[in-house]
Order: sequence, then structure tokens, then C-alpha cells
Amino acid sequence: MRQVWLILALLLTGGAAFAEPPVDVAPKVAAKKPAAKPPAQPKAKARPAWAELTAEQQKILAPLKAEWESIETERRRKWIGIAKRYPTMKAEEQERVQRRMQRWAALSPEQRRQARETYKQIVKVPPEKRGKLRDQWAEYQSLPPREREEIAPEPRRKK
Repeated sequence: MRQVWLILALLLTGGAAFAEPPVDVAPKVAAKKPAAKPPAQPKAKARPAWAELTAEQQKILAPLKAEWESIETERRRKWIGIAKRYPTMKAEEQERVQRRMQRWAALSPEQRRQARETYKQIVKVPPEKRGKLRDQWAEYQSLPPREREEIAPEPRRKK
């Protein structure tokens, strides 16, 4: 449960660096299915590979090294974008990015999926309500750990 609250904190305190692009939810027009399924193509390796990153990018993205090969190409590009902006960030911003990257790398794939879904829902909330959520989060964070555990919602069960 603590991980879920951590995810919520990341998202409410400027998790835009880890944001996903808007998802196209428009219905797709169904195309006619081919008569025969072509042979399966081997899945192309996501690029760039860790070895293809510059030394500076590798240093900045070091918390992600162990998971790099499992990260999809589009997400790799987003992380590389963060690494490109990193040198222009203030020292405290750089520290925050490193902490968040370490926390993100520690999450399971399911927790990351859940964080992305939560983020998608939060960005739909009007800004004034998001401010209220931030205030509630700050209030929750100020509680002693035992009290936080008592009021934490029960985990949702998949139906």
C-alpha cells in the first residue's frame, strides 16, 4: 500500500517528468482481416540499447540500467529526453529526478502500470481540485506512519 501512496505522491508533486502522452481512445475503424495470418516476425529490439547511450546519459539514467532492456522504445526516448534536460536543471531538481528515478525503478511492472493509470485520471481533474488533493496529500504525509496505515484504503481486488 505504501508503494501506491508513493506513486500518488510522485504524480501529485510534479510527476510530469514521468508522464505518459495522452492516449488515443477514439474507436478504430475495423479493417478487413487478411485471409491468412502472415508468419510471425521476430520482435524488433527496443532502441537505443544501453550501450548506445552516451556516458553522460548512462550516468544520469543509471537507476534504470537493470530494467533498460525491458523498457519499450517510446519510454526509452522519454527517459533520454529527461537526461537531455538534466544538465540544465537546478541541483535540487536533479536530486529530485534521481530520487524519483530510483523509486520508479524499484516499482514492479504492475505498480508502474497502476501509476500511469492514476496519472491519467489525475490530469483529468480540474487544477483547483488537484490543489486540494496536494493539500490532502501533504496532510497525510504529516501523519505518523502508524496512523497512515490505519487510514490507508484497502487494496482493490481485481474482479
